[in-house]
Amino acid sequence: MEPVAVLLLLVFGHLVADYPAQNSFLALGKNKYRDEKTVEKYKHYPWWYVLGVHAGIHAGFVLLFTGSATLCIAEFLLHFKIDKTKNEGKISFLQDQSLHYLCKLIWWLQMPLMGTTPFIGPQ
Repeated sequence: MEPVAVLLLLVFGHLVADYPAQNSFLALGKNKYRDEKTVEKYKHYPWWYVLGVHAGIHAGFVLLFTGSATLCIAEFLLHFKIDKTKNEGKISFLQDQSLHYLCKLIWWLQMPLMGTTPFIGPQ
């Protein structure tokens, strides 16, 4: 697979995980600072659990497209932290997205150094 294709897949995975794969349950439930109506609706699901599910979807795409468990774990931890920081109002939506795309670029640059290849596509 062409190296640039892997980078594009990482970007595509982010877009899928952050938009069509993020339903209202994930979008509203992952915020620690959700309003009272949302708290009541999702009272059986702590915000950190829902945010963990969301970060896990992102991490799954990274594992699929890089073949690296290390990068998968890094994606999970950083995606969780970045989204939590955005929910706290410490960074804007644009900063949040920029940090996520920067992570994808870093994962892509690490792949040759780690000797990993994607699980999908021709090898």
